[in-house]
Amino acid sequence: MSEDDELFRASVRDVRRLKHDRVESRPPAPPPIPRQREAEIEQARADMLSDLYDPRDLATGDELDYARPGLDRNTLRRLRGGRYSLQGELDLHGCRVDEARGQVARFLAEATARGLRCVRIIHGKGFRSPDGASIIKRKLDAWLRHNGHVLAYCPARPVDGGTGAVYVLLVRA
Repeated sequence: MSEDDELFRASVRDVRRLKHDRVESRPPAPPPIPRQREAEIEQARADMLSDLYDPRDLATGDELDYARPGLDRNTLRRLRGGRYSLQGELDLHGCRVDEARGQVARFLAEATARGLRCVRIIHGKGFRSPDGASIIKRKLDAWLRHNGHVLAYCPARPVDGGTGAVYVLLVRA
């Protein structure tokens, strides 16, 4: 017997004969489908279309900006410059659209009842959103425009969150 034969026999010494000749073959598992994420994205799209608003009212740029008709231009200029003292804050990071909407409505009602004049709402910049834009930011624009407690709002100064937050000027109670 040759050296190769001996090496081969040594390597297959512990091999046992199969009791059947069928091969069990399973196809590879398909990649997981992120159904929850898809459902949340679809819900966000539906929520975005659910509010009644005039598309002409929406800002086309990256900034949310609004003043009620008749509001003094100097008032809005002071708000943009951060000259009003911030008396309250709401952070919407991590909220789903339906949660955020309720929190915004409650926050504004409570702030007005407490006599607060200027508050900040942090909506985020949407870095984790599917399209890279904040869904809540887009919705917040419509919610604030149609809230009776709001006189004006504009993007916060960079030190206060920049385009990821807004200053909101409230009516006096």
